Amino acid sequence: MTEQAAPMRRRIKSFVLRTGRMTDGQKRAYDINFKTLGLKRANGPVDFAEVFGRQAPTVLEIGFGMGDSLAEMAIQAPELNFVGIEVHTPGVGRLMYLSDQAGLVNLRAYCDDAVEVLAHCIPDNSLSRIQVYFPDPWHKARHQKRRLIQAEFVQVLRSKLDMGGVLHLATDWENYAEHMMAVMSAAQGYQNDAGPQQYSPKPDFRPSTKFEKRGEQLGHGVWDLLFSKVS
Repeated sequence: MTEQAAPMRRRIKSFVLRTGRMTDGQKRAYDINFKTLGLKRANGPVDFAEVFGRQAPTVLEIGFGMGDSLAEMAIQAPELNFVGIEVHTPGVGRLMYLSDQAGLVNLRAYCDDAVEVLAHCIPDNSLSRIQVYFPDPWHKARHQKRRLIQAEFVQVLRSKLDMGGVLHLATDWENYAEHMMAVMSAAQGYQNDAGPQQYSPKPDFRPSTKFEKRGEQLGHGVWDLLFSKVS
């Protein structure tokens, strides 16, 4: 087979696509509210000032799950703009429901692959904070290449942060926390806010999830890493 005819290698996915089944409420909220609160990759680069109708620091969360903590952050910090990216439709449907119930005007969401959204939609130097909370740990050694936090990816994230912007990671898997620390400590252009090789205390702005609280009751640890863009 010639080089020209060789098939393109597929990018390794950092998630398992579980579209799941939306509840009637989630589907109704999605159908009604995504028209105004949803963003689409097909629309290309986004102008946050235009989307939100104001100039304000913008926080991006990758993989917001069912959206409870992201909605809570948007409620607690109305002075900030929040954008979430989640590939699973039930989570996006629930976030649309929570946004509608709270009357949020500072929250938008993509239902898409974060890697593609970052590549095609998020302008460079446009974000004050990027959040990646409890990503799939892919705990089996043979699957760890699928972990989202890798050297190449954190440089993509750095390009989207404004100078001084923060990449905030959190995990409840100690091995993944160690992996994150190794990747971030070696990453060019970042500085650990807590000091070299140190994990950060959980910041007040990150709500504890029900899953996290249950884990803490069972003695499970949670590790936060906050790294600022310095170049």
